[in-house]
Amino acid sequence: MDQELIVGLEQQLGISLVTETSFEALRKRLAGKVTELINHDFPELVRILYRVDVNENKLKFLLKEKVGEDAAYIIADLLIERQLQKVATRKQFQQPPPENEADKW
Repeated sequence: MDQELIVGLEQQLGISLVTETSFEALRKRLAGKVTELINHDFPELVRILYRVDVNENKLKFLLKEKVGEDAAYIIADLLIERQLQKVATRKQFQQPPPENEADKW
């Protein structure tokens, strides 16, 4: 499991995910948190989705397309997908360390 993914999701959702060892366990834990937010603090869920930058149009499309499926799992999948995109982007643009001491600042 990608540690950057875990840390990013923990920061955004305010829950500990360190014990999750599989993708399915992570997904289930996130869906549980999303369900809790849907039922008890919907504005907080909207704020998290905005902060994580989940694509609103994609979310609406998937919720309409997957009628009958658990919305919490759909949202959890989108949260994971977006965090993985962020991790990949950081890695893509990460600068390699300088090869010699003279190039360090």
